[in-house]
Amino acid sequence: MTNHGESTGKPENSDIVGHETPPTDQLDCTAYEGHGADQQVTLRTPAELADALPYLLGYRPEDSIVLVALHDRDGRGRFGGRARLGIPTNPDDWPSAARQLAQGLVTGSERRGVRPEQMVAYVCKEPEPGETGRQVMERLRPLAQKLRTECGHLDVPVIEALCISQGRFWSYCCGNEGCCPSDGTPMGLPGTSVLAAAATYAGLQVRGTLRELRARLFPWETAAAMEQEIALDTAGMALVPRILDETSRAEVAEETLELAGRVMERLAAAPPVSGTLTADLRDDQLLTHDEAARLILGLQDRTTRDRAAEWMEGDEAGPALRLWRALARRCVGPYGEHAAAPLTLVGWVTWSTGDELEAREALAMALGADPDYLFARLLHQACNEGLDPESIRRCLRAERTGRAPTRTDAKPVGKRRARAAASAEGPSSRPAGRAGRQPGTRVPGPRTPASGTHPGSARKSRTTRAQRRDANTGTEGES
Repeated sequence: MTNHGESTGKPENSDIVGHETPPTDQLDCTAYEGHGADQQVTLRTPAELADALPYLLGYRPEDSIVLVALHDRDGRGRFGGRARLGIPTNPDDWPSAARQLAQGLVTGSERRGVRPEQMVAYVCKEPEPGETGRQVMERLRPLAQKLRTECGHLDVPVIEALCISQGRFWSYCCGNEGCCPSDGTPMGLPGTSVLAAAATYAGLQVRGTLRELRARLFPWETAAAMEQEIALDTAGMALVPRILDETSRAEVAEETLELAGRVMERLAAAPPVSGTLTADLRDDQLLTHDEAARLILGLQDRTTRDRAAEWMEGDEAGPALRLWRALARRCVGPYGEHAAAPLTLVGWVTWSTGDELEAREALAMALGADPDYLFARLLHQACNEGLDPESIRRCLRAERTGRAPTRTDAKPVGKRRARAAASAEGPSSRPAGRAGRQPGTRVPGPRTPASGTHPGSARKSRTTRAQRRDANTGTEGES
């Protein structure tokens, strides 16, 4: 994943449902149980199937392989589960990617008691510089064939395989120039099809592209990233020894949660704005580098993270979600692995509040930051399998109720401010601080030096990860 260590596939890769998290040199995928209500719309042509893809996933996939299961119901095919995987850059990885995607979707469907009868396959990729959409289609033809072969081995035939590129689509299954010309067929304008009208009526939304969805959680790549990295270095020298010390760990936990509560109050009081980018910039301005560093490092302790997860519903969920997103953006440079904690909290709160799409992607990004982060893995599997988060909420409520009152528990976010925060998506009246991301101040990317005397070098990052794991009692059994 971008800024969290690349795997064999593209940055958008995630975890396959129902499987143990594979090593980072293997491929992963994301499965979707469905998107939106049960609406009856008949799709008969390749053009209609191509137009349906964003509505099946809830966003427009990029550089992706997608399989959609079909189930027979009264002689008519019905859409079932979906699975998506980033297209591996190396064609040698295509056979294993196709096998993993097909097996993962079939296995996940069987676990839910409904084995697919057929599949629809999609490969989506924009051309490289100097390349045409038709050339992309031809280049990906072996990948589409691998998908058809792997599904055939599982006795689930692919009835249509489509390539979508440069605003056009091609069918790998139809050779009729009359309906599927070799130059491709232009895609319809977004929102103009019968399916788009039905989706709008049903209240379904297509939330842009996957890249846009994940951009809210990516680490900074601005000039402010260097300042944040220095703040993390400084805070680490003071906090990590205290977290590792049994006598001071509880004190650090209280300090972390109390600080988080104060920042949540601040976020809740911010005036509302429109637009996610503007809202995220506003939230970044309300969080200083030093505060972000102390919170990121404090959340590496498992007990502290679990208590932070209790801000999962009601008036507390909105400000907490905004804080966890902001902290994920602050895990810059060699601190990318530290993003596993705030990203997992993003995934948990969004799942708890009903946004399964962002939950899946945030949890997948958490596993990209740290493939061994068991809390993210368990939540991701549960979310993808369609389990009810209420069982986890009950456990966290019981923990909170049974714990002796603390300063943190006694200071919930105010209801009036929290309700404003839930809809607040806009600029604060405060001037931009040093912590804010300034438009147009991009640098090539977070620094990840291989060695050197700078306290934020990659060598130190590896040590920090080991220390971070030591801070969790019973590492192998972490939840």
